[in-house]
Amino acid sequence: MTEQKSISGRAWAEMLLLGLIWGGSFLSIRVALDEIGPLTAVAHRTGWAMVVLWIVVLLRRIPVPRDPKVWGAFVVMGLLNNVIPFGLMAWGQLHIASGLTSIFNAATAIFGVVAAALFFADERMTARRAIGVTLGFAGVATAIGLDSLHNFDLQSLAQLAVLGGAASYALAGVWARKHLGGLHPVLAAAGMLTGSSLITLPLAWQVEGPITLALAPDTLVAIAYYAIIATAGAYLLYYRILQMAGSGNLMVVTLLIPPVAITLGAWVRNETLGPQAYVGFALLALGLVVLDGRTWRAIRARLIDRSLPHR
Repeated sequence: MTEQKSISGRAWAEMLLLGLIWGGSFLSIRVALDEIGPLTAVAHRTGWAMVVLWIVVLLRRIPVPRDPKVWGAFVVMGLLNNVIPFGLMAWGQLHIASGLTSIFNAATAIFGVVAAALFFADERMTARRAIGVTLGFAGVATAIGLDSLHNFDLQSLAQLAVLGGAASYALAGVWARKHLGGLHPVLAAAGMLTGSSLITLPLAWQVEGPITLALAPDTLVAIAYYAIIATAGAYLLYYRILQMAGSGNLMVVTLLIPPVAITLGAWVRNETLGPQAYVGFALLALGLVVLDGRTWRAIRARLIDRSLPHR
């Protein structure tokens, strides 16, 4: 089990900042999609973020691996963690609200637990994890809604595409643990984005036409935000928080993202979500809390404390 570290005030502040940054990425991507295609949006995201992170690698003088196997692993990681999820989610946002996209994105943690249980002996599916996963999938099903399941249309396909992206994130976590362990995290992120760009740049060019910066100011600002701040900058902030608070505590960020995305989508683009989306997110959030385990341990400790004789 992942060790839980205590969260300092500084770590709480930086987790809140990360949640705000990632929550804002859904709106910025949707703004960019008003002018550019999904693949081009992804190509900008991976390309500019790659440049920023390699500058960080050079400034920090982080050793760069020469083994071709490592670079091959970067390409696969880029495909699973960037190309597939970024592409599916960007396309999905053309047909569903950015806030709903963020809710389905939060299911990444649920898929991650299932994937880890399938591939790693030390991540077996315990009773608590099974309950958390069940609640999470119930939340996803509720957010999708019965109408979407009965009347399958483009919106239903978009929702499934976003969930496919979340599942790809989970598989990327498995791949990273198997093939990228021991690498400096900033180097791993830079290498992954390089692998992503090797795929997205020619693919976007071939499918959607030449990639250009002759775009509207709003589009350029949106690209700058989601590529430089919400991807490159967020990776650096993420690893900083990881060192301070531990991976278990970072699940808190997952719960912060959808409220930010929903609020910004409603404020800027007048997006509205049905009641089932909020109920679904509540169930999903409850599932994440159960997976986190701290609430259950606190309740159990309180019950044990009450059962002991006191003098």
